Amino acid sequence: MNKKTTAGHDNFFAIIPAGGVGSRLWPLSRASAPKFLHDLTGSGQTLLQDTWDRLSPLVGNRMMVVTGDVHATTVAQHLPHLDQTNLILEPSPKDSTAAIALAAAVLYKRDPEVIVGSFAADHVIRDNEKLLTAIEASIEIAATGKIVTIGIVPTEASVAFGYIKKGSPISGTEGFEVADFIEKPNIKKAGKFVASKKYLWNAGMFIAPAKLLLDVLATTQPQLHAGVMELAAHWDTENRAAKLHSIWPGLDKIAIDYAIAEPAAKLGLVAVVPGNFEWHDVGDFAAIAELQSQGNSNNLAVLGSAKVLSDSSSGILVSDTNRLVALIGLEDIIVVDTADALLITTKAHAQKVKAMVEALKQTGHSDLL
Repeated sequence: MNKKTTAGHDNFFAIIPAGGVGSRLWPLSRASAPKFLHDLTGSGQTLLQDTWDRLSPLVGNRMMVVTGDVHATTVAQHLPHLDQTNLILEPSPKDSTAAIALAAAVLYKRDPEVIVGSFAADHVIRDNEKLLTAIEASIEIAATGKIVTIGIVPTEASVAFGYIKKGSPISGTEGFEVADFIEKPNIKKAGKFVASKKYLWNAGMFIAPAKLLLDVLATTQPQLHAGVMELAAHWDTENRAAKLHSIWPGLDKIAIDYAIAEPAAKLGLVAVVPGNFEWHDVGDFAAIAELQSQGNSNNLAVLGSAKVLSDSSSGILVSDTNRLVALIGLEDIIVVDTADALLITTKAHAQKVKAMVEALKQTGHSDLL
């Protein structure tokens, strides 16, 4: 790809939060092998590897990955070009604010002028050229003292995502002030949002000067801010492990939208750049089925190593076994076949898999999670 790389953006660093279990993708995605460590697109590599390859034309290896310490070996194997000084291992999950803020704080200690961008490890994006163009436009706006998010131009009235309301255009840029962040709406509201063309899907991408992110956090979550700043002060020293042991357990769990983005928007500090490219957060098996179907509702998508016989069936079959699976006369079916668990549902009920995972926890079957 003939994109300019770090030249012109030498103070830009990408952060890849690689966390979460992806409970709606059970039994494929589990604590030991979460969503980002699977190939859910048929690309031949994991979502994490896809994310690295997506960003590298712009940043080279100027990427910091934040993941659970149990995934250290696997992540290092999947990302051989990752500088190990840019790998942050969380002792336990603490949601997105702690992960992104700690990465930003460590990078800020190394370079006070750094601009950071956070991009989830488990999303699927088509048309990489348009993504990188949107990131570059966001960096330019961020450099003026803004937190910038890339909002996806919606293609339908979806209730699966939060929305961003565009405010006034920012002169000389492709961006807009953010008027508001809206939680996942009902279908009626979503339809109105899309028809108005004033709203974008919230894809959770944030680009900003690290100092600005941390300054907002100091106001909204002072204890969390103090914790990550102390960790960052000792990160590149022999005291790191001791500080992690003493500080990390006490950090609050809170999403970055609530801790930073929404409060900053109320202060007029947040801008949005529209992203007119295909984006999927592959949040459940129905989403994967749609991604794989290529617009043909009669398709049966198959991911994995199973031998399949299908007659008049549609949906998706995901397998990490090599057994024969035969499907006859089943529409919009979801079958997920693993060595120790089998899930069978329909696309219409794909969101309920998360409730099944909660039921497994409550009934003492955590060994399957």
